[in-house]
Amino acid sequence: MAHGHKSNEKVVFVGDSRVRKKAASGPSIPPDYSAYPGKSEAFIPNFLLKEWMVGVVVLVGFLVLTISEPAPLGYPADPTNASFIPMPDWYFLFLYQFLKLQYVSGSYVVLGTVGVPGIAFGALLLAPFLDTGKERRFYRRPITSILMFMSLISVFYLTKQSWDHYQHELKITNSIPEQITREEKAREAAEKAKASGQPAGQPAAEIPLVDPKDPVVGTIIQNKAQCVACHGADLKGNESGGIPSFHGIGDEFTKEELVDIVTNGKNNMPAFKDKLTAEEIDQLTTWLAKQKAPAK
Repeated sequence: MAHGHKSNEKVVFVGDSRVRKKAASGPSIPPDYSAYPGKSEAFIPNFLLKEWMVGVVVLVGFLVLTISEPAPLGYPADPTNASFIPMPDWYFLFLYQFLKLQYVSGSYVVLGTVGVPGIAFGALLLAPFLDTGKERRFYRRPITSILMFMSLISVFYLTKQSWDHYQHELKITNSIPEQITREEKAREAAEKAKASGQPAGQPAAEIPLVDPKDPVVGTIIQNKAQCVACHGADLKGNESGGIPSFHGIGDEFTKEELVDIVTNGKNNMPAFKDKLTAEEIDQLTTWLAKQKAPAK
């Protein structure tokens, strides 16, 4: 390409756009990069080392994010917990939301889990071979730049959409995330241990049931309400699955609160207003309200 008034001047790229060479009468063979000290460099190892260093900085930054915002540890899987809302780690939210789309889920799940990610990562690996242009400025490489910006925008959009949907589901089901419930229970246990003088980390003494052989309540629990199906034969529940124990439940809820919970349901517990009469609900909640820890 000619520049200025010198028609015989020709630009020859040798790794840097600042390197020029005048057209020769013989075959145009660019000299080695070492002929231009400070203006060009070897791809291996000089340029490749710089690329690796940039990659290391990006990786370290991502690891810092995962450490500062760690993925919460949920309870073990419980097939009886119908209100559980699955949620992946935050850095996989965009893939989680992507797999909800119509043509990459259901009958097309193989396309969503293998096909599209395979094409994306394959294109990334082949990018140096597909885009061999010497131009480094991103605005001079429109196709590559547009694909990059579209990918970044898609990741941010899908991540936000997934998080908003998760918050919406929590609001509809009136659920509290597992990690928050676990933190609250751990804090309450520490406060109780501190107030009782019991060393932290040691299991608390088991609270016995009050009037466990009440025949009326026993009939409701065993037959009509079938509480044992979820709370267990010993009525100790399953704390990991969000199912409370009947032992000491009177210390956590008042009679009025228990009536509301049994009648209308709460979190994982269904409503029993259609299964039990008002008298049976009163009998059951009166018995539950008596389940308190023995006075010291």
